[in-house]
Amino acid sequence: MAETCTRKLIVEVCNARNLMPKDGQGTASAFATVDFDGQRRRTKTKLRDLNPEWDEKLEFLVHDTDSMATETLEISLYNDKKTGKRSTFLGKVRIAGSAFVKSGGETLVYYPLEKRSVFSQIKGELGLKVYYIDEDPPAPPAEQKPEEKAPETEENKPAEEAKPEEEKREEEKKEEPKTESNKEAKKEEEKPSPPPQEENPKKPEEAAPPVKVENPPLAENEKKPSKEEKEKAEIVKRSEVTIGDLELRSLSSDRGRSAYDLVDRMPFLYVRVVKAKTGNNESKSPVYAKLMIGTHSIKTKSQSDKDWDKVFAFDKEGLNSTSLEVSVWTEEKKENEEATQECSLGTVSFDLQEVPNRVPPDSPLAPQWYALESENSAGNEVMLAVWIGTQADEAFQEAWQSDSGGFLPETRAKVYLSPKLWYLRLTVIQTQDLHLGSGPEAKARNPELYVKAQLGAQLFKTGRTSVGSTSASSANPTWNEDLVFVAAEPFEPFLTVTVEDVTNGQSVGHAKIHVASIERRTDDRAELKSRWFNLVGDETKPYTGRIHVRMCLEGGYHVLDEAAHVTSDVRAAAKQLAKAPIGLLEVGIRGATNLLPVKTKDGTRGTTDAYVVAKYGPKWVRTRTILDRFNPWWNEQYTWDVYDPCTVLTIGVFDNGRYKHDEAARKQGKDVRVGKVRIRLSTLDTNRVYLNQYSLMVLLPSGAKKMGEIEIAVRFSCSSWLSLIQAYTSPMLPRMHYVKPLGPTQQDILRHIAMRLVAAWLTKSEPPLGQEVVQFMLDSDTHMWSMRRSKANWFRVVECLKRVATLARWTEGIRTWVHPPTSVLMHVLLVTVVLFPHMVLPTIFMYAFLILVFKFHYRQRVPLNMDSRLSYVDMVGLDELDEEFDGFPTTRSQDVVRIRYDRLRALAGRAQTLLGDFAAHGERLEALWNWRDPRATGIFVVFCLVASLVFYVVPFKVFVLGFGFYHLRHPRFRDDMPSISVSFFRRLPSFSDQIL
Repeated sequence: MAETCTRKLIVEVCNARNLMPKDGQGTASAFATVDFDGQRRRTKTKLRDLNPEWDEKLEFLVHDTDSMATETLEISLYNDKKTGKRSTFLGKVRIAGSAFVKSGGETLVYYPLEKRSVFSQIKGELGLKVYYIDEDPPAPPAEQKPEEKAPETEENKPAEEAKPEEEKREEEKKEEPKTESNKEAKKEEEKPSPPPQEENPKKPEEAAPPVKVENPPLAENEKKPSKEEKEKAEIVKRSEVTIGDLELRSLSSDRGRSAYDLVDRMPFLYVRVVKAKTGNNESKSPVYAKLMIGTHSIKTKSQSDKDWDKVFAFDKEGLNSTSLEVSVWTEEKKENEEATQECSLGTVSFDLQEVPNRVPPDSPLAPQWYALESENSAGNEVMLAVWIGTQADEAFQEAWQSDSGGFLPETRAKVYLSPKLWYLRLTVIQTQDLHLGSGPEAKARNPELYVKAQLGAQLFKTGRTSVGSTSASSANPTWNEDLVFVAAEPFEPFLTVTVEDVTNGQSVGHAKIHVASIERRTDDRAELKSRWFNLVGDETKPYTGRIHVRMCLEGGYHVLDEAAHVTSDVRAAAKQLAKAPIGLLEVGIRGATNLLPVKTKDGTRGTTDAYVVAKYGPKWVRTRTILDRFNPWWNEQYTWDVYDPCTVLTIGVFDNGRYKHDEAARKQGKDVRVGKVRIRLSTLDTNRVYLNQYSLMVLLPSGAKKMGEIEIAVRFSCSSWLSLIQAYTSPMLPRMHYVKPLGPTQQDILRHIAMRLVAAWLTKSEPPLGQEVVQFMLDSDTHMWSMRRSKANWFRVVECLKRVATLARWTEGIRTWVHPPTSVLMHVLLVTVVLFPHMVLPTIFMYAFLILVFKFHYRQRVPLNMDSRLSYVDMVGLDELDEEFDGFPTTRSQDVVRIRYDRLRALAGRAQTLLGDFAAHGERLEALWNWRDPRATGIFVVFCLVASLVFYVVPFKVFVLGFGFYHLRHPRFRDDMPSISVSFFRRLPSFSDQIL
């Protein structure tokens, strides 16, 4: 048996920045220890340097490549005291094994140093390159004959005697509880003081401290991991949730991870037809099997080899008989006749009440040979397996399903994965030696150039720059502009950069750049090298100049493909920046009720072929299509890894319009949206099951329409409260979004490009996820103008300001003595605040604490769905809805567009007036200081002088008390006219009278 390849993990410890001084003299002598899979390596010590640079490469042997994703790499920094004392901790970095990349994809990543405890004083970051290499095993030695076998010598005896000791160590290691605290404690106990620096330093591998290594790397004469250890590692890999699990899983593996406790078990009758055996083995006629249960009938394909191996799943609740008949038929073609004649080879019957039940994880039922009863043919047998199972059975996914159209791929349940998206940044620096033509015309004109770059269907241009009346050989225009693209894996082969001349409308030349050769980076601290490329014209111009550019694939950004307010994933594109999941999201898609018909069947009656699509992160799931039912029940359960709790799960219901029997009609069919549900994970309690029905609303040109209800069960599980709380304190997006942010307009353009790339990718799947489905799930039309959305957003603002208005009315009621006892209490509170000012903040926060604790009992216990009232769908006209469904550019008539334009002008006029009033208030304040009105400013100057003298003489507490009592005075002592200060402010000038 061929041996598997040997995998080595390479850790390049490059440098560290801004370390915490630990030697008492403002510096630190740092060294790093690296631990992986029981192996430890150590770097050299860099004396008295807070920004040490090691540039050392450490190698580790990966014992089990399959379980590498479950391992953790830990790098710890220490201050070397050189006195025999214990080294001082400087910080650590923990990297999950699922973040390791293969050699060739590594890049320098700076990881912030983590604390060992809450009280640790740690700062700085560590620059690392982590990757693995797969090496082919050495050629096996030539086999030796038994008589030529080398006898045992003294050299190989110690290796044989060492085996029992290694087995004892392995048993002791298994008995020891493997908790994180024990590992940390054990490492600290085994950590000795660093040895003194030698004059001739050793290699990095030799410079490791003499510590006890639990699992040293395997040597040639050491014992390899046993079969049981490999099986246990495989079980751990399947049971743990890792970041590497984002590879596209089949639905069967997804089912295996869940316990199917959020949905109801649906009984199915499974029939596995393997093959048949006839008495006449020389017959080459096609043979097929036929299954009949009452009025249900289905047959396999006709095959000459009599080998089908197909599984059929019948919904047990829809069966109208208690017996199953399996018959085998042959298609014989008579001589001199084109038609075939079907002949029965026999039948075998089963009583459904005698069929055994099977529930995973029970082993599959073994098929058996059954004799076929036939009057005309004897000696025929069929191999079958019949059992009663549920939708959790591993055979259900690939089985013929009675409620979803059999083996049609368009009705199958599938799991999809969005393509991995990157930002590709192209910085156009300058061009040199451009050949802009020759002759007097080329010298006389003033060339105006720009650079355009194209990646697939994406095309971006730089600004125009004028070269001037220069000679053709000295045209060196400079841009220094960034062009950002969205690149999806697998990447487009080339990025085409073209220099265009605006004056003559011709291309100066172009260059093709291999996208696979572009450098990748994870943050802005990595230095990028610029490159020169020759520009090529047509066939007669092999060289027309050269262009200077800088390129990189930005792995430090998260490429948004959803609307920002409903995003479900915020992780960076680079695998090296991946973090461990903080929880698990389980969703049970149970069923729907009272669905309305969306199409007609046979031209007479309405019908609905419903399926559900759920999206969270890059993973999309699609249930099977239940045909011709208004109350379908799917009862399918799916799981997602959760990396951020402030994300949204999106669930959509659709009618399958691609389910057709003829190819021509299927190409024209589209899936119809039935409704959508969004659930924000931060509103869910952890480890609690939410089972609710949600209304399915769809917005049509005729108005909002309720299409039915969907029943969903959701559970958000989290094992560590500390990780969950820590997620709330971290930034929402990766670091690059804040240190080098993209503009709002640019971000919006790139988001819609990413949407199109995701839709194009999923459309190529089998079965395809239609473009209309992807656009509906990703809310691709949120940027379009909608009068309804504008009104909804306006009333959202008004609703928020209602709190302020309510507080203002309450304050005015106290001020006007509407309720005298409350006004008296406010006077007492004012005196208390003035005399005891240090109690103000404690009182406010205690009051907020008591209010929040009181409201906890009345909190929302059901996840909210989309609200039709909040969406303003019931108070909008048909013309406004038609405007919302109109494309861009518009396709309506001129009269309709004119009416809508006038309506928009009226709305914009009110907004214009509001903005003018707001600007006028700011201009009045500015005029008070600029002497635009000399008399008003003079009055204010005198007021400031008098106020300064008054505040110098009168204590501040007396002033606060006097102003408070004056403001809360009884209405008997008030005047209905505006106050002096308000009248004075309104008389100040603004620039409103200077606008044309």
